[in-house]
Amino acid sequence: MPSLYIHIPFCLSKCPYCSFVSHAGMNELHQRYVNALLREAKELCRNHPDAPLTTLFLGGGTPTIFSGEALATIITGCAGLFGLEHDAEISIEANPRTIDAAKLLLLRASGVNRLSIGVQSFQDQELRLLGRPHSAEDAAHALRLAKDAGFTNISLDLMYGLPGQTPDSWRNTLERAISLEPTHLSLYELTIEQGTPYYQQQEQGLLQLPDDEAVADMDQLTATLCREAGLVHYEISNYARPGFECRHNINYWQNGPYLALGAGAVACMNGCRRQKINDPLRYCERIESGQSVIMEEECLEPAASFRETVVMGLRMLCGVSRENLQSRYGLDVEGYYEETLVRLINQGMLELTARHLRLTARGRMFANQVMAELV
Repeated sequence: MPSLYIHIPFCLSKCPYCSFVSHAGMNELHQRYVNALLREAKELCRNHPDAPLTTLFLGGGTPTIFSGEALATIITGCAGLFGLEHDAEISIEANPRTIDAAKLLLLRASGVNRLSIGVQSFQDQELRLLGRPHSAEDAAHALRLAKDAGFTNISLDLMYGLPGQTPDSWRNTLERAISLEPTHLSLYELTIEQGTPYYQQQEQGLLQLPDDEAVADMDQLTATLCREAGLVHYEISNYARPGFECRHNINYWQNGPYLALGAGAVACMNGCRRQKINDPLRYCERIESGQSVIMEEECLEPAASFRETVVMGLRMLCGVSRENLQSRYGLDVEGYYEETLVRLINQGMLELTARHLRLTARGRMFANQVMAELV
């Protein structure tokens, strides 16, 4: 059964590293956007009656910039239209400055059972450099509020490789995060994306990032501290207590089908990927006038889809299932990649078993280069 992603493209402020479809302010558009989402959901449900949903994920932007009532309207509206499996995972991303006890209780009552809090750092100086509107204490307080509201599945997003960051400051952030006992950590190395203020600063020589050795030390610290805390490394950037892996994202990494609602959202069904228009005002206008909001569509031929599934699946530490590839495409990695696969195995980058192809520990250090050879 499909998953559903809902994009909320609004936030308190635009962070200098962010390349996602998000807009600061535009408060006057919020209720109109909620109405447009529900209208699009009704149309989407008519075209995809094969629900119920196994996962529902509200991302952004900052979904919790909306009121609790507005979010409850979206969630319960979609649940009523599509239906939900009895154990469906319902996730929402949150900024520590946009949640309080009352909003969290409303989210729980509307069915949300997984909370992803965008902390990024527990060092106030790093948070200021990142343009984040919250403090380290705000983040810790948000997690305590979430637990008090009854959330038992809580993920924290953190970033490393930040301007001015050292292995010691990363250790402090990670130890503080672990001490709060989340069930999941998403730990992303900062990537400088073209078109962002950070990209401009880097081009001007104004952005001082940690060197490769320091980042490698941070990676080692991450592996050690998470292992000691009982957080299992299950995807390149994600760690979880057993049973708390993000099911919505696993479906994405396995190149499974997912529906999508909202400006800038991307859906993938029946081998075709469709992206909605980015501008939230134009999105509302087109929904209201009954026009299509699809901005771009790409349908991969089977061999290209096979390669994409392999590359995305290699992000999982368990790797990609050879049986699933054979069932889905009638292809096997050994016969398809031939000499390239042999070379990468001999270089210690990949491991091939009877059931899976996976990155080795060495291969994860060079994951981008390995995947570039397979795509």
